[in-house]
Amino acid sequence: MSRGKILVVCGPTATGKTRLGIELARATGGEIVSADSMQIYRRMDIGTAKATPAERAAVPHHMIDVAEPQENWSVARYVAEAARCCDEILARGRLPILVGGTGLYIDSLIAGRDFAANDGDETLRERLNAEYDRLGAEAMHRRLREVDPARAEKLAPSDRRRIVRALEVWTMTGKTITEHDEETRRLPPRYEAGRIVLSYADRAALYARIDRRVDEMAEQGLFEEVEALLRSGVPADCTAMQAIGYKEAAQALRGEISRAEAIALIKQASRRYAKRQLTWFRRAKGALWIEWTGEPDFAWAMETIRNSEIGAWT
Repeated sequence: MSRGKILVVCGPTATGKTRLGIELARATGGEIVSADSMQIYRRMDIGTAKATPAERAAVPHHMIDVAEPQENWSVARYVAEAARCCDEILARGRLPILVGGTGLYIDSLIAGRDFAANDGDETLRERLNAEYDRLGAEAMHRRLREVDPARAEKLAPSDRRRIVRALEVWTMTGKTITEHDEETRRLPPRYEAGRIVLSYADRAALYARIDRRVDEMAEQGLFEEVEALLRSGVPADCTAMQAIGYKEAAQALRGEISRAEAIALIKQASRRYAKRQLTWFRRAKGALWIEWTGEPDFAWAMETIRNSEIGAWT
């Protein structure tokens, strides 16, 4: 049995998810739970397109500014923290509204996947990585094939991270990662989710919107934001600083490329990311798609939602 109903507002970057989420929260008395893998980081505001302080004051927001940029957050940690937020919102008799574009976070939270076996043991992981270095990729791949041929078939010997993870799960639990994943898939979902996917009917219009947003980020101080992060001691090679916009801005600040070249690269990377997001969200069954044909019309979107199958939730 699912444990409660949640609304999901998802879609590619620059499609109006933040605004629609706030509109829905106001209409329902709901609370927003961010589903963005970069908005969890403090002091990374412009490049992640966080809701403004005024927007966040209008309705309660969760899972924003919960980590330092130096921290590496796993999907497991996100699911644990976001599920706690959703459960507390439901306990208050309010509606959790999951808003963001990180599809893996959204799907994992809804499914209630058990990541316990995958959280791992740092000492064991270090030992397996050392063995990978000492014995070589082929030997470690053979070891995996002996215990989990199905997973080994899917992985190249060079895929160190996934091979180590699979051997780690086997060593810790006595179950293969294939068995663990199959058991997880058979579990009922943690939440009953009504999904709303935002996009544009014309791909060129989406890309133009993305380009305009990148220009706005630069005008709002994206490069200055990245410079402040680096000056504060945030390592340029940490996971958070590899995000689209931050990596390219850091290259420009080091003089490796010009600011104009950085902006062009950010636009290109953002468009490619949006394409991947669309591919991901198209897999969701039963989602309500709202496709803009011009500037987003949120009044029309709210009416469309009210007249849909999930309208009763709003």
